[in-house]
Amino acid sequence: MSDVTADELEPEKKGGKLPLIIGLVLGLVGAGAGFYATTSGLIPIGSKSEEHAEKAQADDTGEHPAALPDIEYVDLTPIMITLSGGETIHQLRFHAQLEVESKYHADVEKIRPRVLDVLNGYLRALELSDLRDPLALTRLRGQMLRRIGIVAGKGRVRDLLVIEFVLN
Repeated sequence: MSDVTADELEPEKKGGKLPLIIGLVLGLVGAGAGFYATTSGLIPIGSKSEEHAEKAQADDTGEHPAALPDIEYVDLTPIMITLSGGETIHQLRFHAQLEVESKYHADVEKIRPRVLDVLNGYLRALELSDLRDPLALTRLRGQMLRRIGIVAGKGRVRDLLVIEFVLN
């Protein structure tokens, strides 16, 4: 059958420990070079930790953080929207507050009915499929804030804080 005998099939010799030693040396050299690059500032990763350490030292010395901006909140009346999704009917309960600078609080308070009208119109135009996306609330917040900014005027409303967003 075959002319090959068991004696002729010798296992091949492995390369020994040389590749393992070379790999270990190269790994150590790479780790050392990476350490040097981050600590010397060649890679800007270390600068963030230095800034964090400086802030921690500033807190230890008794320095006070900067004052919060002068802001107020305008509470919006909760809105209940009926959404139809084919055969089923769902209710959306929405409640939000507007973050405004103190100097614009009275102005935004005066136009609160217009803001509610814009939000009501936008939310009624939504379909149930628009709310199924996990990022739907983020997208809706941006759209509503844009519409509120148009109604209130540029720079009067800083943010829209969604207090309640429940779909039944």
